[in-house]
Amino acid sequence: MQVIHADEALLPDGWAADVTVRVESGRIVSVGQGGEGLRVGCLIPAPVNLHLHSFQRAMAGLTERRNPAGRDSFWTWRQLMFRFLDSLTPEEVEAIAAFAQVEALEAGFAAVAEFHYLHHQPDGTPYDDLAEMSGRICAAADTTGCGLTLLPVLYSHGGCDGRPLAPGQVRFGNAPDRFVRLWQEAGEAVTALPPDARLGVAPHSVRAVSPEGLAAVRALDPTGPIHMHLAEQVAEVEEVEAALGARPVDWLLDHHPVDGRWCLIHCTQMTPDETRRLARSGAIAGLCPVTEANLGDGIFDGLRFRAEGGRFGVGSDSAIRISLAEELRQFEYSQRLRDRGRAMLAEPRRSTGRVLLEEAARGGAQAAGRPSGAIATGLWADLLALDTSHVDLEGRTGDALLDSWIFAGDSRMVAEVWSAGRHVVTGGRHIARDPVERRYRKVMARLRGLL
Repeated sequence: MQVIHADEALLPDGWAADVTVRVESGRIVSVGQGGEGLRVGCLIPAPVNLHLHSFQRAMAGLTERRNPAGRDSFWTWRQLMFRFLDSLTPEEVEAIAAFAQVEALEAGFAAVAEFHYLHHQPDGTPYDDLAEMSGRICAAADTTGCGLTLLPVLYSHGGCDGRPLAPGQVRFGNAPDRFVRLWQEAGEAVTALPPDARLGVAPHSVRAVSPEGLAAVRALDPTGPIHMHLAEQVAEVEEVEAALGARPVDWLLDHHPVDGRWCLIHCTQMTPDETRRLARSGAIAGLCPVTEANLGDGIFDGLRFRAEGGRFGVGSDSAIRISLAEELRQFEYSQRLRDRGRAMLAEPRRSTGRVLLEEAARGGAQAAGRPSGAIATGLWADLLALDTSHVDLEGRTGDALLDSWIFAGDSRMVAEVWSAGRHVVTGGRHIARDPVERRYRKVMARLRGLL
């Protein structure tokens, strides 16, 4: 049994002082007051990073040059990404994923939901082990102790017209029947991990999966998480509407029983009515505000979505920057910039930072199918301790701690992190950072100059 004693902790009903949390077999077995244990200043729930393409971490910062052919956009960035991933080996993908997971843990995330579509060899030929690449993501999680919801992605064609995958996309491609086998074999890799690991499924998007393929994937597991890119780009919305007679959000809600086990990623191109419908469905909006800003996707309608009872979580997507505080900050700032106001997501009894942290923790846990997201008995012990001796946190309590961390701080304020009770970050540093970083550096030495 582990015992953690916090001077202050954020519990489901609010802040409490002198809190002792006991953890056994990865789960919280009691929450009380008084007692001894590992002493921390401020203990809060550690959210799930609900959307990550970990291999893209290796190209962070390498796509900021002007496109000589014209204006840069998501679509020109995507071509660079395709070119980059053509050279990645399974061993390199594992090394990159481990490094991305270390960064996520050090940023305060307890787990990642890996939206995993890099399945095959560069020419599209499957590996001898059909789920080779999924196994590499699991091996990385085994090394880092990061909680994992693995989401193998079905990606079947290049657009709504069913056109074949382009050369840069063929590593992703599967017909639904082969994907079922891949998904099953990926599940075997997940079962070798600790019991908090989870398998879900991810039809890539309305434009990359046929209606029949989406229905088949949805039926694979009637209880598991379903993640899907939805309405990220104007051109995507226009293509879907032209082909299917409806915008992607409306089409999905009209044709599938979207509910709380769905996580719909981005949704930066929604009408007010679509926003209300999505909120009322119970699905999680998977927001990646740093990537959405970097790629020029647009701004999620967070105020309207929240007003209708919608729930959200945050993820690092392209891994241009893996930071829990920055994702939360960027979400709030996007609402301020659009509507020219301040403290947009704050509530009468909860500050902006507290709303962001609590809702991201709850929404991320739901999206990952991971019983966590709060400091409560029976949940996985996904916990984060802030360094209250930091110059910008010292002497602050309650909501002011969260506001100072999110709006005036960064990952350096994260002192300790537990993932299902595994104490993986201590003193602000991951316990396996050195060997994981050395391996990542070797990969980057080979990849340097590809973009």
